[in-house]
Amino acid sequence: MTNGLTYADAGVDIDAGAALVDAIKPLAAATGRAGAEPSLGGFGAVFDLKAAGYADPLLVTTTDGVGTKLRIAIDTGRHDTIGIDLVAMCVNDLLAQGAEPLLFLDYYATARLDVAVARSVVAGIAEGCRRAGAALVGGETAEMPGLYAEGDYDLAGFALGAVERGAVLPWLDAQRAGDLLVALPSSGPHSNGYSLIRRVVERSGLKWDAAAPFGGGALADALLEPTRIYVPDVLPLAKAGLLKGGAHITGGGLVENPPRAIAPGLRARFDEGAWTLPPVFDWLQREGGITHEELRRTFNCGIGFILVVGPEAVGDTLSAIPDAFVCGELSPA
Repeated sequence: MTNGLTYADAGVDIDAGAALVDAIKPLAAATGRAGAEPSLGGFGAVFDLKAAGYADPLLVTTTDGVGTKLRIAIDTGRHDTIGIDLVAMCVNDLLAQGAEPLLFLDYYATARLDVAVARSVVAGIAEGCRRAGAALVGGETAEMPGLYAEGDYDLAGFALGAVERGAVLPWLDAQRAGDLLVALPSSGPHSNGYSLIRRVVERSGLKWDAAAPFGGGALADALLEPTRIYVPDVLPLAKAGLLKGGAHITGGGLVENPPRAIAPGLRARFDEGAWTLPPVFDWLQREGGITHEELRRTFNCGIGFILVVGPEAVGDTLSAIPDAFVCGELSPA
């Protein structure tokens, strides 16, 4: 048969996919942990909960993306940290349930696979897994010409965690008025509100390589600062039974996320004098003319994770996490 079509003629390069798998195998192998031995290329991944030290565990799953923060990474060619964001958005959600991240998988979709770009993204994912203590056990790379614009790609992450039965957060029945809210600072906007951030940058007239008005180097670098992963700080406290709840401050900001970790009949009463709004949020608010209410329900405003802690445990909590601080308390609704 002459002039027969190939998959490559249709825009899908199987050889590039194979080259990517070979390139990222060492990255995945470096994330191995008890219970998992990452080995890319199989049809599935197996995890041994007993080897990980669990007696009577419940499994917790999450999935997430990085929103339009990805647009900045693509437009500026800065691909090395967006994978950390992807992991963080998933594992921090597991943490809010008191669960330890065990496994992570990613989905990478693009019009035409650029092995160097994809490897850079996966290197960030592997680094995020290392910080979270999770094994990168696999994923999917989809080359879909005609569906994505040339040079674009999309990401999704999937995490599996475990928590012993009876230790799942929040402990709603144990919460009382007067329990304290302990804040863990964010590293910036994390991965939320970037459609608004991009509009503010557009209004400002600044280019991505201009110096950020709020510090942190180039504007793109400052806004691509990766989401903080709170697992090393919070998981030991959760396993020690010191926490009554945890909230990952993502989309919905300080308005919508804390109530998800608080018992009916109680509410979060913030002491907004307890912390100073970080410069990035101050600039966004001023440059964009954003109201205080809109800021609080769109961004984390400098607080990436909130712990609900009884008064008797707040000292140990603050000692364990040096940059944590009390930002409020529970009061009757």
